[in-house]
Amino acid sequence: MTPTTTAVLVPLLPFLGAVAGFLLGRRAPGFVRPLAVLPTLAAAVLAAVTAAAVGTGPATDVATRLTPTGSVPIDLALHLDGFAVLIAVLVGVVATCVQIYSTGYLRDDPRYPSYAALVSLFTSAMLLVVYTGDLMVLLVGWEVMGICSYFLVGHYWETEAARAASLKAFLVTKLGDVPFLFGIFALAADTGTFRITGIVGSIARDGLDHPTLIALLLLAGVAGKSAQFPLHTWLPDAMAGPTPVSALIHAATMVAAGVYVVARLLPVFAASAAALVVLAVMAAVTMIGSGLAALAQDDVKRVLAYSTIGQLGYMTGALAVGDRGAAVFHLISHGAFKALLFLGAGALIHAAGTNSLSAMSRMSGLDRRVPDAYWTVTVALLALAAIPPFSGFFSKEAVLGAAEHAATGGAAGIPGAAGWTVLISGLIAALLTAGYATRLWLLAFRGSGPEAPDHSPQPLAMKAVLWVLFVPTAAFGLTAPFLPDWFDGRSLTPTLTTSVLGTGIALVGGLITYATWRHTTAPATRTAADGAATDPGRVLLGPLYRPAAAGFHLDAVYTTLFVRPVRAAAVLVRFLDREVVDTYVRAAGTGPRWLGAAVRRAQTGNVQTYLGALLAGALVLAVAAVLVATGTGA
Repeated sequence: MTPTTTAVLVPLLPFLGAVAGFLLGRRAPGFVRPLAVLPTLAAAVLAAVTAAAVGTGPATDVATRLTPTGSVPIDLALHLDGFAVLIAVLVGVVATCVQIYSTGYLRDDPRYPSYAALVSLFTSAMLLVVYTGDLMVLLVGWEVMGICSYFLVGHYWETEAARAASLKAFLVTKLGDVPFLFGIFALAADTGTFRITGIVGSIARDGLDHPTLIALLLLAGVAGKSAQFPLHTWLPDAMAGPTPVSALIHAATMVAAGVYVVARLLPVFAASAAALVVLAVMAAVTMIGSGLAALAQDDVKRVLAYSTIGQLGYMTGALAVGDRGAAVFHLISHGAFKALLFLGAGALIHAAGTNSLSAMSRMSGLDRRVPDAYWTVTVALLALAAIPPFSGFFSKEAVLGAAEHAATGGAAGIPGAAGWTVLISGLIAALLTAGYATRLWLLAFRGSGPEAPDHSPQPLAMKAVLWVLFVPTAAFGLTAPFLPDWFDGRSLTPTLTTSVLGTGIALVGGLITYATWRHTTAPATRTAADGAATDPGRVLLGPLYRPAAAGFHLDAVYTTLFVRPVRAAAVLVRFLDREVVDTYVRAAGTGPRWLGAAVRRAQTGNVQTYLGALLAGALVLAVAAVLVATGTGA
């Protein structure tokens, strides 16, 4: 098969699996798990075949006119280059691991059939976004992902937290999607096409009339989908969904889509220095704010959620300094170790019976209870903290190296302010990342107290998937010297300056957190705390701990600025509808009803009554006529 044929099948197979799952989930439950795993696995294999076929050669473009729409047509287009084919492999592998893991994690869930079908549809939508070459087709996949996230995050709809989280995720991402849609239309109007290659070519030839406006409109959608400040608040709450869904959203779909779209349309942003500075500042605030928040979270999944927000900040920071190769490199590397972290956290939560790190810190023996999760999560946390030789070190140093290059004036057309902003904030974020990664490991695996409860043994599927994801987490960074041939040709190997700074700062962050933990868990300290291990995050953050634990109260700010006014307006509209509009409606019906009642009473069916009324009426008319005539004669 040609690369084009296999590329068409990659998103199509999970879509067909989703349709079959929805149709047969209740009628033939024995087919649910094969329909969930096999199409996604086949898509992952075909994605790898497509990547091998496309290789480092020129991009493959195939298109057919979908429908005539006037001046700007919509094409069903494929664009296959190094970025697309490698990210498609990531999506396929992570989605397959999630589906296999879910067969054990949700084996007793009665809603597993619909869940598995939605995961397949989610995967298909993301693959459509990755492979398509037309922005309107991309928008279809973009919106389908939003709908799927609503249902998957709200899978446990019996709980108030899940219902609220799913609604919040949907509304916040849709808030960003509105300007994103306007940005696509403005971009198409300016360049005369929805085709991504046509847009890039038009910018290279003629530029854009309104680059800053278009870039900022697109950036709003990216901030919502990729959970960047200030539209990031939905992602921590989305942890109310099943853990495999968290792994899928955080590692390979949804949040990765925004970064991928900016990478695809980077010339649009590069055409405006102001847009690049805004992107850099957004990335800086996201990285540092999420790192502080992660250091104060008690729920292990919320720690990882804020970690995802921060790592996405690194990716947008790389894009702000014009290096999409470093951004996509970190996207792929992060996808592997973050999927491993979430699935490992699921195994850890299953063993401990709780999401709370403070509760885990009062248990001993969790590392022995779940040895597979212990070893794989340890390596994934080292990769997250960018400790060599694991994948996160190479990809994060590629971002810092790109920022250093831009800050020193080596990147043409990139403002030096953007480079310095990303570099300094990236180093601060490296310190915070190592701190919260060390804190998570210590509280989860080095607790003291009674032995961890012995829950049911974990299914083989859950343990096997961890070791599958362990391989790219440990070794993917070693491909850095070869990846430039797949991307834009820029070197992705770490530079000496950023390697020493980044690794040194990460080690300092880890050692400070460890020393704080040792101090707070010393016998005298434990006695003062009634025998409970003290959270090192509380000591390190000091007065910032409570605001950071509450996400710096951004939700409260949004509630004050938006939620309460909207609710007040809804109350006013309800009052006007019920007390004003309905009053007029009721009055309009009451008058005819009273008239009808009066007329009905006159209809007695008695002939004598009718004759009497007729004579009385005639008499009244006669008297009236005489009076009128008399008045006229006078």
